[in-house]
Amino acid sequence: MSGMVNEFKEFIARGNVIDLAVGVIIGGAFGGIVRSLTDDIIMPVVGAVFGGFDFSNYFYPLAPGVTATTLAQAREQGAVLAYGNFITVVLNFLILAWIIFLMVKGVNRLRRRQAETPAEPAAPPQDVQLLTEIRDLLATRN
Repeated sequence: MSGMVNEFKEFIARGNVIDLAVGVIIGGAFGGIVRSLTDDIIMPVVGAVFGGFDFSNYFYPLAPGVTATTLAQAREQGAVLAYGNFITVVLNFLILAWIIFLMVKGVNRLRRRQAETPAEPAAPPQDVQLLTEIRDLLATRN
């Protein structure tokens, strides 16, 4: 049992696991930002452009007793096909995919710039510099 605990500690301490955990946490927070961007900024603009068009309350009742006009009330009355909600989720995905595309494009541009500019060679260690100076002095004496 002790060996398994040590192995688990070693696994958790790896950088990849920690990086993944950080990515999942940041991804969750980023999802909230995208959701707010869609629900609070994009969808109201789309609604204003198309004359009050609001995807959130577009649904098709699947149960015979559903008479509500809002999705929340309709879900309380029975089964509904919430296609408006699906459209919103698809828009969220497209926005998120576009933002990630722009981020990857920016990172690739930075990598290309770094690859194009050659790095200056590092200065040789001090002992190598001294040996080079001695060699050059000996060469001028002869």
